[in-house]
Amino acid sequence: MKLATFEIPTPAGPFRRLGAAVDDRIVDLAAAYAAYLDRTDPGCDADRLAALLFPADMTMFLGSGTLGRDAAERAIETAATTEEARGARTRYRVPAGAGDDEIRLLAPLARPRVLRDFLTFEGHTKQAFKALGRTEPISPLWYEVPAYYKGDPDTVIGPEASVQVPSYCEKFDFELELAMVVGRRGKNIAKSDAPRYIAGYTIWNDFSARDQQMKEAPLGMGPGKAKDFDGGNAIGPYLVTADEIDPDGLRMIARVNGETWTDSSSAGRQFSFPDLVAHVSQSETIHPGEVWGSGTVTGGSGLELGRWLKPGDVVELEVEGIGVLRNTVTR
Repeated sequence: MKLATFEIPTPAGPFRRLGAAVDDRIVDLAAAYAAYLDRTDPGCDADRLAALLFPADMTMFLGSGTLGRDAAERAIETAATTEEARGARTRYRVPAGAGDDEIRLLAPLARPRVLRDFLTFEGHTKQAFKALGRTEPISPLWYEVPAYYKGDPDTVIGPEASVQVPSYCEKFDFELELAMVVGRRGKNIAKSDAPRYIAGYTIWNDFSARDQQMKEAPLGMGPGKAKDFDGGNAIGPYLVTADEIDPDGLRMIARVNGETWTDSSSAGRQFSFPDLVAHVSQSETIHPGEVWGSGTVTGGSGLELGRWLKPGDVVELEVEGIGVLRNTVTR
């Protein structure tokens, strides 16, 4: 299932909805589930029940667990044969970015509960350290402990949104990452049980102010303002549920203005996502709606290539089975 958060234009302003991508359509899950209830339980308060199961917040939906997932499947089945119910459409065209779209896709999780970004690709780690002027070898501890930092959930943007280069940055960069979304609350989770807590996967572009990072890295804190700026975390276009995707061998591509800068793979990570779940949940409760990045794929940043983004650049990150996350750089 490809889950989405989207906006419908209305005279009163944009109206946020929860959806699922099916072929070339986005199913409005609340509208379609209300139609399902009308069909199977006539006379019930269909709109209210549908709104409870499909709020306009992905984090709240993920918290409904199996109940929400089953309801989403019923909604998708109903939308296949029902265009409209209770005066509301059940399906819309998938946005093409041509300016005449019926709806606008947002980040699947408009405000994640927590952003955690790991460093699991050895190739990127070695190349990035070298480019940042760090001459010491990778610590042996890197191979034992899945280190991460926490980002600011209020800096998240979605597909087709613009990201502004920070005023203090001259070396602006993208980072191509696969991201996992937590689907259940838990604590002290064994690695063998960890897959149950993974809702699915999305794409994460962890934009970076590299010149600022070079100043901050020697301080042993951070990454600070190298990462914390408005629009610095692009996520999307979809959240693909874990039953539909294998995260361990996906082709990952980065293009800038149509030119391929990176063609890599999600294979070869030092730590799997179950490893990360088991590690983070030690003595700490994890919650639905957390977004965890794999870290940059090998070769998946301008830092490793000696190339920087400039205003006007269109950055496309593509991950097999998920889609394309496209953003424009502005100053």
